[in-house]
Amino acid sequence: MDGQDSEDPKQSTADMTVFVQNLLQQMQNRFQTMSDSIVTKIDEMGNRINELEQSINDLRAEMGVENSPAGGTKPEDSKEEGSA
Repeated sequence: MDGQDSEDPKQSTADMTVFVQNLLQQMQNRFQTMSDSIVTKIDEMGNRINELEQSINDLRAEMGVENSPAGGTKPEDSKEEGSA
């Protein structure tokens, strides 16, 4: 029995080491997957923002707003002028 008891802690330590290494590898894989997903979504959002900006610029060009003074049609500007 004593021989088996001295082997069990060594085996238990080796098993625990393997378990922890596997657990850490799984966690790393999950974090990498989440990180890749987040980066992909950020890239997609960036592309959508660029498309939105282009659409806004196209609409402004169609309306001829591009060369008009900035802020002249904002409601905040007229309120500030009226209260000053």
